[in-house]
Amino acid sequence: MADHPEREIYLIRHGETEWARDGRHTGRTDIPLTETGREQAEFLRPIFEGVEFETILSSPLRRSFETAYLAGLKDRIELSDDLREWDYGDYEGITTKQIREKVPNWTVWTYPCPNGETIEQVAARADRVIARCEQAKGNVALFSHGHFLRVLVSRWIGLSPDNGRHFLLDTSTLSILAYEREVHAIRTWNGPLITAACAVPWSIRPLAGSSRSRRPTAGARRFQNR
Repeated sequence: MADHPEREIYLIRHGETEWARDGRHTGRTDIPLTETGREQAEFLRPIFEGVEFETILSSPLRRSFETAYLAGLKDRIELSDDLREWDYGDYEGITTKQIREKVPNWTVWTYPCPNGETIEQVAARADRVIARCEQAKGNVALFSHGHFLRVLVSRWIGLSPDNGRHFLLDTSTLSILAYEREVHAIRTWNGPLITAACAVPWSIRPLAGSSRSRRPTAGARRFQNR
């Protein structure tokens, strides 16, 4: 019997949007993926072949659930408001450079967002998501957003939410949270969906709760043969 939970938590930051590409804070504004973002999301299809999930959760914002939809998971997606992006309030739609013209040295980690969420409120949502993941016996997939997932990974390893500033996270990436025995750990972080670093390790690992190994998926074999 394993001396640690066998579940793993897959964190997928949505594909590219116009605002993300331009560095504009995109909290509650519901904008779609760009064509590039849609193409990026489709790399999840071969990566996810053969992976069993007990739970698949997505932010209700279009850019996240569209990424999950394009990954071929549309029939199993459950929307969760707790996975929404940080509410930036008055800073919605503008860049850090623009904010710093009024508030020197501003960052989302160290200064408030007027009429938006506090970092403590975002952390409380992250903690609720983690608690739900801990209840699962199998793998969990979370489709969400950059700043929220950076808070979540900090809370996963027992850090204060402002430590999210140390975890850079690009669009169209997949990260894995796991366990070292009973201790929360990070297996992979900020892995581009197109790379072998994301595809191969998962494809050959046994299914959670199973003793049998999986053969590499077609997508993984393509990466291995590069």
